[in-house]
Amino acid sequence: MSRDEIFRVLTDNILKVLPDVKADMVRPDRQLKELGANSIDRMDIVMGTIEDLRIKVPVTELGTAKDIGSLLAVLERYGTTGPR
Repeated sequence: MSRDEIFRVLTDNILKVLPDVKADMVRPDRQLKELGANSIDRMDIVMGTIEDLRIKVPVTELGTAKDIGSLLAVLERYGTTGPR
């Protein structure tokens, strides 16, 4: 799965959980918190994305993501075949 496809799935989940956010507001340099996501929202976004991508990501890896770009990198690293 390409980075663009993963970003699209992540963006879709952000827009589902945060209905006031517009697609053009979702950028790699932004934090989910900046978009208005609380801790439950962030968990829903991440878990929804992981489920949609059908991947497994260790919780310790998710904790390293500080913004949308670094979360995207973690998701991309695990892709659909596990860690690379």
